[in-house]
Amino acid sequence: MIGRLSGILLEKNPPQILLDVQGVGYEVDVPMSTFYNLPGLNERVMLHTYLVVREDAQLLYGFGSNEERVTFRQLLKISGVGPKLALSVLSGMSMADLALAVANKDAGRLTKIPGVGKKTAERLLLELQGKFEVHGLSPAQGAAAASSANDIANALLALGYNDKEAGWAAKQLPADIGVSDGIRQALKLLSKA
Repeated sequence: MIGRLSGILLEKNPPQILLDVQGVGYEVDVPMSTFYNLPGLNERVMLHTYLVVREDAQLLYGFGSNEERVTFRQLLKISGVGPKLALSVLSGMSMADLALAVANKDAGRLTKIPGVGKKTAERLLLELQGKFEVHGLSPAQGAAAASSANDIANALLALGYNDKEAGWAAKQLPADIGVSDGIRQALKLLSKA
């Protein structure tokens, strides 16, 4: 099993990157949350990884944090959830948002993720119930940060930005930032992008 890779970032083609580790180029699929936090090309990066071996392929998935990798593994244990859907879930929601959606049994929030229908969302809620507390990702810890990030993203949406831009800007901000300061900083980030 390949548990971690550290090397030079050669290519970025969402959701896949090419990582040079001592002369060997690894193609690694990453969630968008990790992709947006990657350094520039030809810079050093370290990823927590998970290798999926299938009959016809060996696929390597990379994550910016061990918590994302743990959640990815947890998602794969759910019937009907494969690596692509698990990656889509992690790309469509932050860890705090996912923990909050599971705690609040908010299937509607999960169905906004591409590839997640009503039945899959209900299965995710059922199977993930109580799993985040076990791994130290309790919804209470992330609720305030997620609420602030959601308020900032909603304000950006009201100002005419799309979901992707608003979500990206909100994720770039510190977790403990206030809503008004967060909106100001997010607007600065978006004006530079």
